Amino acid sequence: MKGFGSAGVLEVVEDYATDTYRAVYTVRFTEAVFVLHCFKKKSTKGSETPKPDMDLIRKRLDDARRLAEGE
Repeated sequence: MKGFGSAGVLEVVEDYATDTYRAVYTVRFTEAVFVLHCFKKKSTKGSETPKPDMDLIRKRLDDARRLAEGE
């Protein structure tokens, strides 16, 4: 997944029936793997992740960073 630099953000994409599902997670932290977002892709055009989903992933990555650092 692009747009997260060296944050170790990865994406699993799975097709089922006529739908596509995605799970986004980070392996940046040694304590745990944080699942940042899971969703059904709604757009039939292109593979780009919609901005609201990207914003939510960024927020959850920040939350995971704070949790891992004990803040």
